[in-house]
Amino acid sequence: MIDHIWLAHFPKITYARHKKISAHLLNTRSFEEIEMLDLCDIGIEPEIAHELIVWRENNPWEKINNNLIQHKITALTIDDPRYPFLLKQITDPPFVLFVRGHLQNSQIEMAIGVVGTRHYTLYGKDICIKLSAAMAQRKITIVSGLALGIDSFAHEATLKEKGITIAVLGGGIDRATIHPRSHENLAERIIEGGGAILSEYPPGAEPTKFSFPARNRIIAGLTQGTLVIEAPLQSGALITAKRALDYNREVLAVPHPINSSNGAGGNELIKKGATLVTSVDDISEALNWQVIIPPKTDGKEINCNTEEKQILLILQNEPLPLEEIIQKTGFSSDKILVNLTLLEMRGLIKNLGGGYYSKNT
Repeated sequence: MIDHIWLAHFPKITYARHKKISAHLLNTRSFEEIEMLDLCDIGIEPEIAHELIVWRENNPWEKINNNLIQHKITALTIDDPRYPFLLKQITDPPFVLFVRGHLQNSQIEMAIGVVGTRHYTLYGKDICIKLSAAMAQRKITIVSGLALGIDSFAHEATLKEKGITIAVLGGGIDRATIHPRSHENLAERIIEGGGAILSEYPPGAEPTKFSFPARNRIIAGLTQGTLVIEAPLQSGALITAKRALDYNREVLAVPHPINSSNGAGGNELIKKGATLVTSVDDISEALNWQVIIPPKTDGKEINCNTEEKQILLILQNEPLPLEEIIQKTGFSSDKILVNLTLLEMRGLIKNLGGGYYSKNT
């Protein structure tokens, strides 16, 4: 167990190299006993083998372990009973998962990956918030990548409904390395909300163009299905969907107008057999989940936050356009749109079209 965690910290330890060392050496001896010649004999490049031996001497286990403790990071090897059972079933599971927060197998019994583009449209954002909130209300765990755009809306909407969400990163999960940096606070709120942030990369590892596709396989492997909200034809979200298919997991997609370049990827998936999703019921049916449907309540029974109460107050007398709601509340347009979407889902307001909203009576 220690050997795999230690080895995973080596900056040039690719999945293929880790697999070779694990299969041919770590089954008979400890990482500390391995020599450069041993590494060369199993096909590790001589220069990499030399770097690894030098790195190991400069980075003893005590140093590695103390760093994990300092950052409150738990390292799970594939043999650890806490390692996610769904992820263990894929063809290329990470040898080690670095985790901050609360990662339990019970959380992923009903977990879905929600993915999409960073360059979202208002349509994509609105649908993502609605579906993520509805899933959170039904105790479905949302797994995404903490990226800008669709990923962040999925995490935020879940947290707003006090649901569980898990973020999978393409780099280290220590505070100093969280990517993007602007989502450090979001990462902490995910942990505080009972979820987790995780990665196969050790603390301090910066993400690369290679680590994001590798990260996407973990999202696909950690869940029973992947939901593509909005994605062009060339998109990381489609990589996640492809990996989900490789692992015999469900692929679902939200339909978009036929002239939408941002939705072309999702539409293509639907043409090829992905489940078309227009509501949370489509998701639960496709994955055969017996979800808990939240009881219907009237507006007086719903505990609104301060922002939602202020919006309801200014809408109590007459319908108002979005611009005027923003002006009267003083909130940002992003914050207003999130709150309007959630209020509409709860049946407290109506979207009248043309940018106008009214309070339900």
